[in-house]
Parts: sequence; C-alpha cells; structure tokens
Amino acid sequence: MKLVIASNNAHKVREIKKILSGKFDEILSLREADVWHETLEDGTTFMENALKKAREICQITGSAALADDSGICVDALDGAPGIYSARFSSAVCCNASDEMNNILLLQMLEGKENRAAHYTSAIALVYPDGREVTAEGYMYGRIIDTPRGERGFGYDPLFVMDGESRTVAEMTDEEKNAVSHRAKALDLLLSKI
Repeated sequence: MKLVIASNNAHKVREIKKILSGKFDEILSLREADVWHETLEDGTTFMENALKKAREICQITGSAALADDSGICVDALDGAPGIYSARFSSAVCCNASDEMNNILLLQMLEGKENRAAHYTSAIALVYPDGREVTAEGYMYGRIIDTPRGERGFGYDPLFVMDGESRTVAEMTDEEKNAVSHRAKALDLLLSKI
C-alpha cells in the first residue's frame, strides 16, 4: 500500500520514513507525491490537527495519508507552546524558526524553577475508504538553560528526557527513534492496523 505523509517538514518526514521503513510498499512525502498543499491547523488539540491534515491529503491524493501533529508542552507555561510549538515565536517576530522558538522558550522560563516538559505526538492515518486510525505518544523530561547538540530539530537542543543526561539533539537518529514521542505513537498506531 502507498502512504503519503501529510507534512512539509523535511525533518519530520525523514524521521517517520525511518520508523515506518518496510511497513508500507511506498512512503512518499507531499513533494514526492507532487502535492503542494498546506493545511490550516486550526484545531484546538494535536489530534484535531493531525486528523484534519490526514483527511485533506487522503482526499487530494486518493491514497492512505498519515499526519503527525506534535509539539512540546511545558508545565511552568501551562502547557505552552503546545499546538503552537512550530510557530511559537511568530507572535513576537515575523518568521518563526527553531532558533527563535528556543530563544523565546528560554526567555519565558527565566527565573522559573519548574522545568518539567513533555513532547506529544498525535498520529492520524486515514484510508481512502474512510477508515481512520489514531494514536498518541509522549516523551517526558525537562528543559535545560543552554542549547546542546547538533542533531534533531525543534526544541531537541533544550530537551533532556527523563533518565538521560544528553539532550535529544545529542542523541543519534537511531537512539531518538527508539524512544521518541513520535516513535511511541507510530508503534501504537502500527499495533492497531
């Protein structure tokens, strides 16, 4: 079966392809499927956004579509940036970027002792016949004061998972893909299909 990943995030697409390798006949990014569509993420939860993206791409392509909506939730910020993780800094500057998002997060956590946080990944798989399968995964840890590491993306240079001393950005792709929120959600999804 052909699967189209409903994302334009190259880092996310690469990670999902590695985790799902061998599980589908063909796994395509939006660009590889020649789809130039951006879903308006106006849901109030990660899962609402994931389902909307997967449904739209399934309808456009006529193929099974998989979408992930994910982000980091920080306890001291009442769960922010949450569903706004990718565009967190866009409220204070013109273009959100990983670097600007990390700078803003550190500024907002300045002076706060509670650094507990977790990554959430909501995965939705929508088939052309209307079937929908969903799953969520989490990775718990804390935010550190100074970015470390060259791998990963998003908030990975600031996030240290429970039981680990390295940031996610200091882990290899294989190490991250074995324990990440996205890997957990995808494993649960695969167990349901």
